[in-house]
Amino acid sequence: MNDFPTQATLAVQTPPHLCYYRNATEELQVIRLVQDGAWERVIFPGQQTLFWANPDDEVKVYHQAQPHQIAEVIPCQQLLVRETQSSSRANKPDPINPPTNVSTLCPYCGVGCGLEAVPNAQSATGYKVRGDREHPSSQGMICVKGATILESVDQQRLLYPLWRERLDQPFQRISWDTALDLIVKRMQTVRFTQGADGICMYGSGQFQTEDYYVAQKLLKGCLGTNNFDANSRLCMSSAVAAYINSFGSDGPPCCYDDLELTDCAFLIGTNTAECHPIVFNRLRKHHKFNPKVKLIVIDPRCTPTAEVADLHLAINPGTDIDLLHGMGHLLLKWRLIDAEFIDECTQGFAQYIQVVADYPPETVAARCGITVTDLEKAARYWGHAKAVLSLWSMGINQSSEGTAKARSLINLHLLTGQIGRPGSGPFSLTGQPNAMGGREAGGLSHLLPGYRLVKNPQHRQELEEFWQLPPGQISSMPGRSVWEMIRGLEAGEVGCLWIAATNPAVSLPDLERTKAALLRSSFTIYQDAYFPTETAAYAHLVLPAAQWSEKTGTMTNSERRVTLCPKFREPPGSARPDWEIFAEVGRRLGFADKFNFPDAAAVYAEFVQLTQGRVCDQSGISHQRLQELGPLQWPCGVNASDETAQETKRLYTDFRFLTPNHRAKFALEHSRGLAEPVDLEYPFVLTTGRLYGHWHTQTRTGHIAKITKMHPRPQLEIHPRDAKQLGLKPDDLVEIKSRRGGACLPVLITKAITPGTVFMPMHWGFLWGDNTEVNALTHPEACPISLEPELKACAVQLIPVNQQTQPPKLQVPVRQDNALALHT
Repeated sequence: MNDFPTQATLAVQTPPHLCYYRNATEELQVIRLVQDGAWERVIFPGQQTLFWANPDDEVKVYHQAQPHQIAEVIPCQQLLVRETQSSSRANKPDPINPPTNVSTLCPYCGVGCGLEAVPNAQSATGYKVRGDREHPSSQGMICVKGATILESVDQQRLLYPLWRERLDQPFQRISWDTALDLIVKRMQTVRFTQGADGICMYGSGQFQTEDYYVAQKLLKGCLGTNNFDANSRLCMSSAVAAYINSFGSDGPPCCYDDLELTDCAFLIGTNTAECHPIVFNRLRKHHKFNPKVKLIVIDPRCTPTAEVADLHLAINPGTDIDLLHGMGHLLLKWRLIDAEFIDECTQGFAQYIQVVADYPPETVAARCGITVTDLEKAARYWGHAKAVLSLWSMGINQSSEGTAKARSLINLHLLTGQIGRPGSGPFSLTGQPNAMGGREAGGLSHLLPGYRLVKNPQHRQELEEFWQLPPGQISSMPGRSVWEMIRGLEAGEVGCLWIAATNPAVSLPDLERTKAALLRSSFTIYQDAYFPTETAAYAHLVLPAAQWSEKTGTMTNSERRVTLCPKFREPPGSARPDWEIFAEVGRRLGFADKFNFPDAAAVYAEFVQLTQGRVCDQSGISHQRLQELGPLQWPCGVNASDETAQETKRLYTDFRFLTPNHRAKFALEHSRGLAEPVDLEYPFVLTTGRLYGHWHTQTRTGHIAKITKMHPRPQLEIHPRDAKQLGLKPDDLVEIKSRRGGACLPVLITKAITPGTVFMPMHWGFLWGDNTEVNALTHPEACPISLEPELKACAVQLIPVNQQTQPPKLQVPVRQDNALALHT
């Protein structure tokens, strides 16, 4: 056996030759597969390795300490049985030192429901989950996604770094050292040839705050580029811009307790029942048992949210500002306003009166496609309520006038003094579990940690001093938004693109253009917990990331509540926490003193120093305090008298805002309508959204049988009148075409959608079905302030498909062993 590699070789040996294996006694082994004296191919799905081999093959097992001594010879079939037993035990409770229950947070939407992971010897993961009754946000409630989260954690995991020089090559497994050296070499090359702005990172609201913070320190601080953006750009950037422009700072002013204290809930652009179900459950219970409470829902579709409303206004897409200004017109006409609050706490009121004068009831009703009676009813419900709470989400934000829409809604709160008091305020419902934490850590290309702005010289100076950087190190120019990164790839201006914890090959608009730009990238790093994904098809280097349950960190939900998410399982393979990957790159780039964090608690401790005295003050929060006290709500400074944490339920309770004169600002924008209105060639408005069970691009939920059974395929919702005109019957295939691309789906004929509007879910990418990508149709026209694209509306035409004719094929990836290659 002289040909067997030495022990020193084993650490860097790559497939298909060697692997590590822990046998039934947990003794580390080295294995090779032998058949007729030749090396046999080995697939490496995990450190506890399964061998894809003929059951008649023999496996020779060698001790690591004595690599030339044969310990035993066993058939592959027996090894598989023993391997399954060994690997399943890796994350099961230790009978000698049994783990206790772990309180954590659901990693799906921005509601931020508390979960309790309970040791369970019968579970393949070693745990089961249930709602955490002690968590103040969710009070023990969870939805189907949270209840089934553990079913996804071991599915289709990315286990080791993979590399290929060209996209038409298969991936090869490499070591972490090699992967990190590749990144550092590429970044250094780009810095010295193109400048630091040739480096871009696109992150995610799936990051924990610690991940976000280390990434900001690396790019915006050490490298001097603000080219960090996140998929929150597609989600919450319009809400961020609205809060900043109206109040002087980001930060939702409300809390979930307001759901049970309001007299009038005004939901616009949010299907809360399906997208934020636990928030809706709390509101629905309050509404159900308090008959005087009014629930108003604004949505072109009659969703499960709208079905229980006292008033549902199915307005035409793109007429939100018309509706809101029309309500303001009526509230002024009827004098249902708070004149004292307006006089003492706001600015721009006189100009606002002039704006809404152009929105009389008859005009607004005609534009919106509703009756004057219903418009007046909505205004009266708002005007006569003691406490009004508005909720909004993607239907407002994902618009070419998203900031103006959100600010027009805030106008109504300023007009009636409905802010800073129990049961009232404008409440943006965050889409992702830590999009809020990302905003706190500066996780968009125009932001800096601690709710600071790139354009503010004082804010830059504060960061440079804190990070001990030379003056002027942080660029004064906001970085590229994600769509500007796509344009930069097209122009050859991006030399290194690092994508982490998100799937832009499904989620960005105008996918044909997006994919073409990704193909032009000369060096793309893709960092995720799952493989394959659609975006992995466009990567050169793939890095395995630890995910929820496998790393410790914090997340902030929509009501500004910070929850500790402890590690309670080991990551598979060689997956690492995102922040550790960023920190190691920083050290190898020569910034070792900036990234000497021993653990995630130290990262968070540094970050919260930058929040002290800011509206997002978390200086009274630490990992230890969260472990001892449970979730805490910011602002949460330190009580000077006894050094205890002092959390805050609501913002602006003193009616002093964070503008220079402490007055909130009325927005003065007029309605511009849709960026792409319908015409004779494209006569339908396509709107998009989530389904109750699925999450984003299905990297998790697509592997959960209960959820895929609920939503086995996407369908196009269409009104019966439109279906009849097109000659469509239920489940008939229809081709949907926009000016950019197409899709082909069966129809769901329903009166729950307004005529002239069709609906398509967002979750399907090319790995889940041919011709099912909604973003093949959408356009990238964005809000000029928030840069958030108008994913919610585009003009389409519908063409019935002959059942005997196959719809045209779009470009899809083909799985080849452990690699993804693009084929047409």
